[in-house]
Amino acid sequence: MQLVVEVVDARNLVAKDGEGSSNPFVEIAFDNQRIRTKTVHKDLNPVWNQKLIFHLSDTKNLQSHSIDVIVYHERNSYPGRDSLGKVTILGSNIVREQEEGLQIYSLQKKWIFSNVKGNIRLKIYISAEQESLPISGSTTSTYLQNTVVSHTATTAAGSNNETITATKESEKVTFDTPKHINKQQVLSQQTQVSVKQEPKGVPLTMHQSSPQAHPGHQEGYSLKDTSPHLGERWPAGGHGGAWISGNKLTSTYDLVEQMHYLYVRVVKAKDLPLNSITGRCDPYVQVRLGNYKGTTKQFEKKHNPEWNQVFAFSKDKIQSSFVEVFVKDKEMIGRDDYFGKVPIDLTEVPTRVPPDSPLAPQWYRLENRRGDKVNGELMLAVWMGTQADEAFPEAWHSDASHVHGEGVFNIRSKVYVSPKLWYIRVNVIEAHDLHPNNKGRNPEAVVKAQIGNQVLKTKICPTRTTNPHWNEDLVFVAAEPFEESLVLTVEDQVQQTKDHVLGKVSLPLSKFEKRMDHRPVDSQWFNLEKFGISILEGNQRKELKFSSRIHLRVCLEGAYHVLDESTLYASDLRPTARQLWKPPIGILEVGILGAQALAKDTRRTTDAYCVAKYGQKWVRTRTIIDSSSPKWNEQYTWEVYDPCTVITIGVFDNCHLGSSEKPTGQDLIKDSRIGKVRIRLSTIETDRIYTHSYPLIVLNQSGVKKMGELQLAVRFTCLSLANMIYLYSHPLLPKMHYIHPFTVSQLEHLRVHAMNIVAVRLRRAEPPLRKEVVEYMLDVDSHMWSMRRSKANFFRIVSVMSGVTAITRWFGDVRYWKNPMTSVLVHVLLLILIWYPELILPTLFLYMFAIGIWNFRFRARHPPHMDTKLSWTEALHPEDLDEEFDTFPTSRPQYDVQMRYDRLRSVAGRIQTVVGDVATQGERFQSLLTWRDPRATSLFTIFCLCAAVVFYVTPFKLVALIAGLYVLRHPRFRSKLPSVSSNFFKRMPARVDSMF
Repeated sequence: MQLVVEVVDARNLVAKDGEGSSNPFVEIAFDNQRIRTKTVHKDLNPVWNQKLIFHLSDTKNLQSHSIDVIVYHERNSYPGRDSLGKVTILGSNIVREQEEGLQIYSLQKKWIFSNVKGNIRLKIYISAEQESLPISGSTTSTYLQNTVVSHTATTAAGSNNETITATKESEKVTFDTPKHINKQQVLSQQTQVSVKQEPKGVPLTMHQSSPQAHPGHQEGYSLKDTSPHLGERWPAGGHGGAWISGNKLTSTYDLVEQMHYLYVRVVKAKDLPLNSITGRCDPYVQVRLGNYKGTTKQFEKKHNPEWNQVFAFSKDKIQSSFVEVFVKDKEMIGRDDYFGKVPIDLTEVPTRVPPDSPLAPQWYRLENRRGDKVNGELMLAVWMGTQADEAFPEAWHSDASHVHGEGVFNIRSKVYVSPKLWYIRVNVIEAHDLHPNNKGRNPEAVVKAQIGNQVLKTKICPTRTTNPHWNEDLVFVAAEPFEESLVLTVEDQVQQTKDHVLGKVSLPLSKFEKRMDHRPVDSQWFNLEKFGISILEGNQRKELKFSSRIHLRVCLEGAYHVLDESTLYASDLRPTARQLWKPPIGILEVGILGAQALAKDTRRTTDAYCVAKYGQKWVRTRTIIDSSSPKWNEQYTWEVYDPCTVITIGVFDNCHLGSSEKPTGQDLIKDSRIGKVRIRLSTIETDRIYTHSYPLIVLNQSGVKKMGELQLAVRFTCLSLANMIYLYSHPLLPKMHYIHPFTVSQLEHLRVHAMNIVAVRLRRAEPPLRKEVVEYMLDVDSHMWSMRRSKANFFRIVSVMSGVTAITRWFGDVRYWKNPMTSVLVHVLLLILIWYPELILPTLFLYMFAIGIWNFRFRARHPPHMDTKLSWTEALHPEDLDEEFDTFPTSRPQYDVQMRYDRLRSVAGRIQTVVGDVATQGERFQSLLTWRDPRATSLFTIFCLCAAVVFYVTPFKLVALIAGLYVLRHPRFRSKLPSVSSNFFKRMPARVDSMF
């Protein structure tokens, strides 16, 4: 006989990992047998669907036994587990297999002070059948000699659930052929060791399998620790990080793995001979190392050319002991002919390590095929170095030898600087002496202001006059150096779609004052361009010349921070004016090591590069050609002015190398996204090296997809701890954002223009940082609505409110005496606080202090990363994805738009109902004293008078004691009907009666 306990799932478990979640598993004890399920990671509503099978020797004594079901949280940071609740089931409640039924059990506390909530669903029954699985091939019992029930279990996995069989401690697991046995899986607290079925004739062996994760939190979506060899000083330690000790000396490239290169600098040549066929000299140089060939540019009719070009060959791919430098002519292309060559033995090449000075080039005589010296000399410098060499970024690389032409510029690493952005405030005050085109008509004047492609208009002057007055602010974004002018046009709105120009003026932005605070700048009058107005005098038409004026106050706002990225992921919060900058509080260093298993189209190769953005500094690594596991090993540094900022690192596939495999056509070519990583500096500890592998996850129309992993080494060095702590008491943005704030719509409108300006300026760099890259890094589409984001934000609110809900539920259990011991303790605490009210605030703060200290053990050990579950990408409907990736305005058929509109109305209707309910409760509260209901207000005012008298003559301690005891009274003294105060409040009138 067997006792089968089928663990189905659990709901609403307590969060124990310090990040709002838990890693639950279930352990069941019965008759000296102990067995556990798999661990479900990061889930408060886990689903197991596992059968745990216990040997049952005697069913007659079953009533004297009990089943202990305990739910545990498995710790990630260090070995161990925490209780999430337990259930004890008496043997008398166990049924036969035919009578099995799904039962829901509420979790109880294992200890008095345990924090427990939720329930678990189980099926418990007695079965006479053996859960078995045929095994073919020879097996042995030596692999599982130490398998005892107290620490291990055996698992049989089915298609939809798993069966785990337990034995007693004295029993061993043996295998015989060809009998039927259970599938075996040995589970420990950290790993699962399972017996896998081998092909026929192969012994049964054991292997390690990774813990089963939640469907939306597969192992591939989690952060992984790495241990790279960082330089020669920094071996990254356990748990993805190492600490900096005081005797460590930093170096330029101490956060990346060293890569060694052979560098060949071709400087110039002299006294080259003429080509015997053409009678001229059109020289170029070819550097050859094994199968790798690098070529300089060509010169025409030059005997003494200068190239000054560097070639870099990876040491790992050196296939020869000599490097040969050939001097050739244009006519020799494609032929094995040359003027002369310089062979260099690699064993004689010196090694250079920065900060050593660059190696001085030397003159080498050219040799012919026989090794004889010929006319001509070549100046070369050859040395072994690393990626820290200053020649590395501009060098020709052997791993990109087939890239030619413009593609060479698109594979080099570069550093970019965002343009300096200014807000331009144009205060349009008034205009004088406007003259309409229609005589005798007072104009309906409006001012149109334009900077580049930004156009804003004032409101129409309320009075029709030739001297209109507006006093309205128009705000623009411009980049320094200023290339556009402020163009102001005064128009007369004759009809809804027809305007007459009454005057125009163009003003360069450089002439306006730069304001550093909130003090107003001086206003100025500007003459509008003169317009000729023809009038009829007698039989002759006469043209009049006149000049109108406009009164403006224009300034460049230097005390604001121009937002070109979302405030949620801001990497820079400094004001525009450099005079207002504070000194940096730290240094951020990022080593971009490499990537693993980058996804690629079967018709294309992957030519990956990284872009990192923090503050005004953008960096771009070199492109690694045709590799799904590229190694960049490039290190970059930023100054940090605020710890509450985010660095963004994106990985892209370079589609601008001129390869025939990539799409053609300038309008079609775009660098495709591989993934993005964000790291908030305030979530990482200072002076520590973090080495992790981050999952690269993208969301497209087919769903969420892992595109690979990005390996980074990050270090945040604190320069001044006092200044860093001081910043936490200051507002996030410069104070001008609070003294003269912009509206939300204004900020969003200005942010779009700021992003466009940054994209245009960076696209003009060489090599260009393309628009699709900049928009992806700046989250240009973050403001667009999607059903997925709405769901994610809703459940974020639910998660935030779960603590309040848990406290409310706990207090309800106390009030209804679900746990008498807890209710008695709360009564004791109430009496103490009533008698000593001065202890209320100290007790509250001490309790919060204790919670903080307790949660220190469960603090996050890793930086945050993209979370597919939090983003609600696990079970998306294809329609939601299609709607999210639709263009704006929409490009979908009318039927799809109509269906989406109807769904949006449905969702908005529910939101509208909730908002209306909240408004109704507020209006009922207001109506208590507004005499909307004369009788109710009369009763409430009389009650207030009586309450004032009672509270005046009654000590406050007595009132608080009576109120507390009334709230905590035993359920036998409660009524199931609502209270009098609740009934009275719900009868209050609300303004909903006056709505259509």
